[in-house]
Amino acid sequence: MGTEIDREKEIERDGADDRERGLDLGDHALDRGAHLVVRRALARMAAGERLVVRGRAPELAVHLRVFCRAEGHGWAAAEAGNGIAGTLVRGAAIDARRRGAVVSGKADPTQPGAVVEAPDARWGLAARGSTVEAGGPLFHFPLAKKSEVWADEAGRLYQQAVAAQWNPHTALPWDQATTLPDELEDAVVQVMTYLVENEVAALLVPARFLAQIHPHFREVMQLLAIQSADEARHVEVFTRRALLRREAPALSTVGGQTSLKTLLEEPDFATASFLLSVLGEGSFLSLLWFLHRHAPDALTREIVRLAAQDEARHVAFGLAHLERHAQHDATLHDRLAAAVERRHAALRHTAGLNAEVFDALVLLAAGSHDLPALARGHDAVLGLMTDMDEGRQKRLERLGFAATQAESLSALHTRNFM
Repeated sequence: MGTEIDREKEIERDGADDRERGLDLGDHALDRGAHLVVRRALARMAAGERLVVRGRAPELAVHLRVFCRAEGHGWAAAEAGNGIAGTLVRGAAIDARRRGAVVSGKADPTQPGAVVEAPDARWGLAARGSTVEAGGPLFHFPLAKKSEVWADEAGRLYQQAVAAQWNPHTALPWDQATTLPDELEDAVVQVMTYLVENEVAALLVPARFLAQIHPHFREVMQLLAIQSADEARHVEVFTRRALLRREAPALSTVGGQTSLKTLLEEPDFATASFLLSVLGEGSFLSLLWFLHRHAPDALTREIVRLAAQDEARHVAFGLAHLERHAQHDATLHDRLAAAVERRHAALRHTAGLNAEVFDALVLLAAGSHDLPALARGHDAVLGLMTDMDEGRQKRLERLGFAATQAESLSALHTRNFM
């Protein structure tokens, strides 16, 4: 009707405390968005100031009274005949609400104090740095200390992981798959079957702890989520490769399943990350690059290359997280060592790596059943195990273990690799 909804007019009365502001809503109703203009006008005023609201919308006076009750403002009846729907007295509720809020810290993670050591349980799911209204529910996140979960590299690793995501359907040359001799195809299927069950374990372990982490540590939460997505993708491509020329996967053994079950049952985030990422996935990196060197076809070679790139990030986070954790927990090294010894004791009666997988690796490294080639393949697998052991020792030393202890702990690692 030609009247601007947010037009305000200040009216001076006798005495500073009687100062009023005027707001003409025209034909606009409070229940169709005009309440935002009223709220905006009140936010610019001091407590005790009056806002005279005019308007021609039906029920505007009733709606204004309801608005005042809900928002904590005073109400004065309108003067009849002059078009005033009501006079609002700006209350202190908005200020009190802000004063009573809990401020969770700075939003920029690069600034000091942005990520606090122990976020309040009342912060719950709120974005880090937001103002959290007082009186909210308490959230219980078992992993709610920075020293337990944080790594300064988490944000960078997450960004790297996002940029490195690949589509299983388009990133791999499925339509160029080579038909291999039966014995080599069977070896690939056996190895893929073995990789699948190990990657399922590597998916479930971080997924289990993901829901326990306080959302204040969002970079870690996001990184574990994308790590789980990586493993889900690996399960998909390993399964698809196993079934490319065969109707079913190959053998899964009791020893392999028992070894992985100990990972799923590890209750502590630090020790579970240590056993899975530092020892297990670190060893798996050596295995994946071994398969990359000895893959009998381009498709298998590309599958394990892409998987290895993902696994390298998982190992990097495990190391960074535990390095920082060790700086804040003098008992961590003893706990990690005890976890290795406890797992070794639990698996001492199992067979470790099944013979079918070992033989499949030998055959893939040999490329055929030619006896001299098989001898070279056997030596290559023994070399793989040496490479795994040396890698574990280096990672253990990086975490602060003495060289002698790193050697003994690496020797106790499961023979099932993961």
